[in-house]
Amino acid sequence: MIKINDQITLDPSDLTESFVRSTGPGGQNVNKVSTAVQLRFNARQCKTLPTHVYLRLAKLVGSKLTKDGFIIITANKHRSQDRNRTEAVERLVELIREAAIVPKFRRATKPSKSAKAKRVDTKKQRSSTKQKRGRVPQSDY
Repeated sequence: MIKINDQITLDPSDLTESFVRSTGPGGQNVNKVSTAVQLRFNARQCKTLPTHVYLRLAKLVGSKLTKDGFIIITANKHRSQDRNRTEAVERLVELIREAAIVPKFRRATKPSKSAKAKRVDTKKQRSSTKQKRGRVPQSDY
């Protein structure tokens, strides 16, 4: 089991991995060995993923989510298949953790009367300071 947080765990059987040829570092190894990992996770059908987390996750991943509800993560940063597999799972876990955090409700507020008055007073003071600046008349030389 892959632990996301105290309430959510993923069954490794929910994850499907396929290996493709990778771009990037590896020299001739890139042309011979399939080291890049495409991790597919069926988020819509996952029984351990609550609906509200799935909805936030769908918004968070954007184009990585297919119409069928699969999240596809491609990892090809490393030269070895094993490290790419680990990175793909870590990225999926991090996405689900981020989606599991309930955002705080923002309550709209207005500035108080005293705050408005204070702001206007400072503007008036700054305005008068700038108005007092100016050219020195010729007679003051």
